[in-house]
Amino acid sequence: MDSKPEIRPATREDIPELIRLIRALAVYEKLEHLVVASEALMEQGLFGEGRRAEAIVCMAGGNPVGMAVFSHNFSTFLGRKGLYLEDLFVEPAHRGRGYGKAMLVALARIARERQCGRFEWMVLDWNEPSIRFYESLGAVRMEEWRLFRVTGEALEKLALSDA
Repeated sequence: MDSKPEIRPATREDIPELIRLIRALAVYEKLEHLVVASEALMEQGLFGEGRRAEAIVCMAGGNPVGMAVFSHNFSTFLGRKGLYLEDLFVEPAHRGRGYGKAMLVALARIARERQCGRFEWMVLDWNEPSIRFYESLGAVRMEEWRLFRVTGEALEKLALSDA
């Protein structure tokens, strides 16, 4: 690691940088066409009444170089909440310095402090560098699980259908 990063909770003042990092993540994942998040939406989601997510920022040399956005889910099998990592991103120029691991350690500590039963996230199947990295930290691939998603027009149609 070049220098020890500062990992801290995101503040409202970080929102423009969070949006920048989210867009950079989307470009890396070849999903930039899906990004509709705005500063106003992030402000509401992270800091508004009834907020649903939290974020941490990784600072190096006084500059934001990474971020993680997370929330709680619930395991009926464990009977406890879990910590779900929605996104983790370190700028390409700052990778390989331990910043991603530092953020995961910070999140694991949050999960432990909040008595979460698990800490989990998803990764794109083609992202072998990240998969190898996560497995090196003890994360286990859940091969038998498949993500399903309903969004946009399909969500509207389902919501308006007869039960």
